[in-house]
Amino acid sequence: MDAGANRAITQFFFDVESYLRFRDRCVSAGIDVEIIPGILPVSNFKQAKKFADMTNVRIPSWMSLMFEGLDDDAETRKLVGANIAMDMVKILSREGVKDFHFYTLNRAEMSYAICHTLGVRPGL
Repeated sequence: MDAGANRAITQFFFDVESYLRFRDRCVSAGIDVEIIPGILPVSNFKQAKKFADMTNVRIPSWMSLMFEGLDDDAETRKLVGANIAMDMVKILSREGVKDFHFYTLNRAEMSYAICHTLGVRPGL
């Protein structure tokens, strides 16, 4: 921020409350730029867990349970992951967040579907 940035993007996270606490601490510290949450729509939970472990991101136990037993069911994993991401965006929107960064991992179709379902469409 000291170098002139007018916003920041977080790493991905799955615990909305952690993001909100971080945002509030930034405001309390006088950081008044937009802090854009990084959303990772999960289609492969094992891969997401590896990423989370490498980056010290906590995966809530409820999320692990949502993907339990879906190792061989890619379509259901995508639906579960999309719903989790949509719920996160809805909660964050209610908390005043206006912009989001989706980590697509070169697979934009899931993020596109999430945005479409949330009402964000090309040309709107």
